[in-house]
Amino acid sequence: MTLAEDAKKAIMTYNNKEAAEVAKKAVAEGADLVELIENGYSAGMTEVGALFEAKKLYLPHVMAAAATMNAAMEILEPEIAKKGGDTGSGLGTVVICSIEGDIHSIGKDIVAIMLKVAGFNVKNIGRDVPLDTIVQSCIDNKAVAVGTSALMTSTMVGQKTFEEKMQKAGLKGKCLTNVGGAPVTQQWADEIGADLYTENASDAAAKFAAAFEK
Repeated sequence: MTLAEDAKKAIMTYNNKEAAEVAKKAVAEGADLVELIENGYSAGMTEVGALFEAKKLYLPHVMAAAATMNAAMEILEPEIAKKGGDTGSGLGTVVICSIEGDIHSIGKDIVAIMLKVAGFNVKNIGRDVPLDTIVQSCIDNKAVAVGTSALMTSTMVGQKTFEEKMQKAGLKGKCLTNVGGAPVTQQWADEIGADLYTENASDAAAKFAAAFEK
């Protein structure tokens, strides 16, 4: 099995020790850590999320899988940040969070790391964040962009309402809006009027950097 397959299996079996071992092995071998996260750990989380939505798994399973992911991320995050050198080098502040009603945090945490590496100052304001709180955070931090993650179809609707709130606050056109998450698509982004759709952490880093290149 590849490292990515081992990582996914660790998530699916809630094996914290194995998840950490795979992460350590990847670091030692000089593997592509972002690819490992996306094709291994995140792929496992996406599958757990799908099984949860299908009512084949329950919330404790999701929380256990998230804890397993965190065991790996504790090892991988500092390594990824190291490769980025000086992070937050002046492209502006990005507010990032999981949308109201969504308790998933892993995906947007990886995006936050990648955006720091790309040169943004990132305000990661957490998960299950009320829409008005996100808008206020954009104002308080003079954000150039805001990214909301929705990992469930039931919470995606919040991204549409959020676009409306940003419009009312006079922030549309001043603060770029980005949507992401497993069920989110380019079509959904177009439908709700979001400025950017990003599929994963690497995609987010590339598209954000392109949008703000000076």
